[in-house]
Amino acid sequence: MEALLRELAPRVLSALVRRYGDFDACEDAVQEALLAAATQWPAVGMPDNPTAWLITVGARRRTEQWRSDTARRRRESAVFAMDVAADVPAVDDSLTLLFLCCHPELTTSSQVALTLRAVGGLTTAEIARAFLVPESTVAQRISRAKARIRGTGFALPPRAERAERLAAVLHVLYLIFNEGYTASAGAELHRVELSAEAIRLARQLYAQLPADGEVAGLLALMLLTDARREARLDASGMPVPLDEQDRARWNRTQIAEGDKLITDTLASAPIGPYQLQAAIAAVHDAAARAADTDWPQILTLYDLLRVASPGPMVLLNRIVAVAMVRGPETALSELDDAVTDPSLSAHYRTDAVRAHLLALTGDHEAAREHYERAAKRTPNHPESQYLQAKANALKENRTTQPKE
Repeated sequence: MEALLRELAPRVLSALVRRYGDFDACEDAVQEALLAAATQWPAVGMPDNPTAWLITVGARRRTEQWRSDTARRRRESAVFAMDVAADVPAVDDSLTLLFLCCHPELTTSSQVALTLRAVGGLTTAEIARAFLVPESTVAQRISRAKARIRGTGFALPPRAERAERLAAVLHVLYLIFNEGYTASAGAELHRVELSAEAIRLARQLYAQLPADGEVAGLLALMLLTDARREARLDASGMPVPLDEQDRARWNRTQIAEGDKLITDTLASAPIGPYQLQAAIAAVHDAAARAADTDWPQILTLYDLLRVASPGPMVLLNRIVAVAMVRGPETALSELDDAVTDPSLSAHYRTDAVRAHLLALTGDHEAAREHYERAAKRTPNHPESQYLQAKANALKENRTTQPKE
């Protein structure tokens, strides 16, 4: 039920915003409708048309809000809820909602935060982790953004204006997908409903803008990355690194679709960051075995990406490629230079990469220490378990070595 409500929420919100125009109040009404559904459906059964039910309850909540505080406290009975006739839009307006959240009057950070909240369904805490900022900061951004776009017409912007919003839209979809593919915190590595929603919206965007290389590149990146999802966990739920995954479990249909997308767009459109990331994913997916991976090509692509879109995670991933091409000692030297960046010095992935490089040099004791530090720093439980297991394995290896 949780997955269904998350899937339906953007469409219900789109319908109410289209009807009433008040984004903030409509979002509150949708939240009340979702709460009513979570309370009533397990007891009385799911309605034949869940979307219509939610729109009807949401609309009544919105009407109650408008009338008075007294009217707001009324509660619909479960009887009418099972047989309602709501004006359910024939077209899914989630993409229109996405562009509304990326309104040009909002700052980029506010656009991203609002869209992750309204379309992606992420909590304020999850968005804060994605931005690496306090939760209170994100809450303020969302509140101000909703107030800023209050009264804005609910329709796709003109084609010229869409171009202005496209960069924010792509960034939003990228963040939603990443949160779904590797959850920033919690007991699960994947949040499939989020990555699936990001892919669905990216497909809609690509259908409207098929000639845009970065739109195609982002969709290709999502498909090529998501294709490995089934192989990322072992039977116990422990993460499996890329070089140890059973590649027979990779989704070859998604790989073929993503590979064609990136091949076609690289040949016809100006190269951008999402295309470069998709090309890197395609090189990984093309290798039948980990040993067959074309690391020199990957390093070249990361060199280009570092210029096109510099960032801490790009830098860390490039350092791993450096280790595979030029050796772990060279990579460690580059990592020492990279950690002068404050965003990297305290990040658990920096410790994880350093541990990996130290293990490659044979310094297992130092590698163990950094794996343990990374395990303590990550808020994602499966990742923490995996990193601690790597540390334990190095410790066991040390204790089983014969004494001289």
